[in-house]
Amino acid sequence: MLGFLRRSLAPLLFSPLFALAHAQGAQTVVCFGDSLTFGTGASPGHSYPDFLRQDLLDAGYHITLISQGVAGDTTKDGLGRFNAVLRARPSVVVLELGANDGLRGQPVDGIAHNLSTMIEAMQRQHIRVLLAGIDLPPNLGPDYVKQFDSMYPALAAKYRLPLIPFLLQGVYGVEGMMSQDYLHPNGQGYERVARNVLSYLEPMLSK
Repeated sequence: MLGFLRRSLAPLLFSPLFALAHAQGAQTVVCFGDSLTFGTGASPGHSYPDFLRQDLLDAGYHITLISQGVAGDTTKDGLGRFNAVLRARPSVVVLELGANDGLRGQPVDGIAHNLSTMIEAMQRQHIRVLLAGIDLPPNLGPDYVKQFDSMYPALAAKYRLPLIPFLLQGVYGVEGMMSQDYLHPNGQGYERVARNVLSYLEPMLSK
């Protein structure tokens, strides 16, 4: 979602023992996205990756979770920093991008192409991808919204990916869950987003 553009990466590691975790065989999960991954709208430490990391640890998973969310990023921006994902050698990537493209009315074919490029690069390296879908507000026009909203299921079907149909399910438009900009969740909302992600992510991990 649109937010204040931050060109420097958010702190990548929630665990100071990243190298040690790799040596001990920990699974690595990368959350790669825009402001919804960065945590815009909530105080530091209350992004969905923060909550997701704790949820996974509480559930008994031996994981290293890396957040690579940059507010304001489009899919083109994501391509520009995508090598950082590959360098992390993750087991799973939660791919959450496209909302800013959609809010700017970018051609859906171009958005899909950028996402496809990232998905194909990860699959070539045997990285599993969990695709996070997002819905656009109706004021962008019914034809464009329909085309955009159908993009994520089409990509999931093409590449045989698990899909979170709507990342903000139970959050967007729900009283007490959204920040004052009405675009991003607050801390309570991100906690719910983490649970949304967890239900799709858990079958992709091993204990």
